[in-house]
Amino acid sequence: MAGSTLSIKDLHVEIDGKEILKGVNLEIKGGEFHAIMGPNGTGKSTLSSAIMGHPKYEVTKGSITLDGEDVLEMEVDERARAGLFLAMQYPSEISGVTNADFLRSSINARREEGEEISLMKFIRKMDSAMEELDMDPDMSQRYLNEGFSGGEKKRNEILQLMMIEPKIAILDEIDSGLDIDALKVVSKGINQMRNEEFGCLIITHYQRLLNYISPDHVHVMMQGRVVKSGGPELAQRLESEGYDWIKKELGIEDETVGQEA
Repeated sequence: MAGSTLSIKDLHVEIDGKEILKGVNLEIKGGEFHAIMGPNGTGKSTLSSAIMGHPKYEVTKGSITLDGEDVLEMEVDERARAGLFLAMQYPSEISGVTNADFLRSSINARREEGEEISLMKFIRKMDSAMEELDMDPDMSQRYLNEGFSGGEKKRNEILQLMMIEPKIAILDEIDSGLDIDALKVVSKGINQMRNEEFGCLIITHYQRLLNYISPDHVHVMMQGRVVKSGGPELAQRLESEGYDWIKKELGIEDETVGQEA
């Protein structure tokens, strides 16, 4: 079975009347891992929020499609059910809803009536995933992200990824705030998702994450656009030389967006 395709064409996005994305073009297919890097304020997180339909972000031009279906016409929950997933930079806390209940409801939301995951199968799958991520089993019965440390929240996002098994995942700075041991564990969970039906977009500032998750494609965003693409060697050069060489090569002046949105 062929994987899905997320296609982004000439995407322009505004926040409070200020244009942040100025014509992003990107295509992510099942079986591919893409990484987006770039200085602060270039719109990397704006891209992830626009894909998932955050109401703060207004798409003024361009298109986003998933397997030919218009994503921009979908509500947020419809995008998730269609197979899009966002691991957020700052996951929300939800009191009164346990981790286990949230995960089972999320899995069943993508299934037809009568084909819901059985309780025993769900428990076995969750226990296995939590063991892979070195998570305390008791976290399954804690309220979603409530009282979790930063590292626990990030592991919990990857637990959701492993349990829900989306078509296309967007990981927004999933490495932020992780120590090296937690980074290795989280990377292991992400790598276990690799298959021909799963595509992934990794937004990161740092090469260190890409030492553990080797991307097929690396893209650099500046001034609201993808200005350069390449393979893993591009991320390695950015780590050693920074972004100035790209700015000089393309004649790009210092960033003017002024915010990481």
